[in-house]
Amino acid sequence: MCLLLAALAAGGALYYFQTYGFYYEVADRNQRDVHLLSQFDSSLIAIETHAFQAVDAMSSPIRYRACFMTPLSLTELRTNYVSATDAIPRNAPTWFDCFDATKIAAELADKSAAAFIGQKNIHFGVDRIVAITQDGRGYVWHDLNDCGRKSYDGTSLGEDCPEVPG
Repeated sequence: MCLLLAALAAGGALYYFQTYGFYYEVADRNQRDVHLLSQFDSSLIAIETHAFQAVDAMSSPIRYRACFMTPLSLTELRTNYVSATDAIPRNAPTWFDCFDATKIAAELADKSAAAFIGQKNIHFGVDRIVAITQDGRGYVWHDLNDCGRKSYDGTSLGEDCPEVPG
């Protein structure tokens, strides 16, 4: 019986820490939180947003998720900013209910949303991806880039990747 109770307590603690424990809310910084990579000069440009909410965790560089609204049209965004090809959103904690990865992926697939590069190498091997729908809903997540995938699977990084931080 003690073994069963210990297993239940350990399982509950593991669930809590994976789902809630390491996350913290990211404060809104006056519409300066969402940037896109310009097609023209590779600079990062802050886009207009409102209703911004985000969570992050110190335990992993790919736990960042955000939701927001923007008045910018997809046509304007596609004309001015670098697209993210093959973007697949990562699941968010269930309690962060504005971010539904399945729904976002479906909107990207049917082209009612588009994904853009928010920042390359925000952490080594991790890019920030921003997806925006036709009706102005926006979502942000972090995803491994080619260098990050190589680093984690042990493949030689090659010359195209930046120096791995010490």
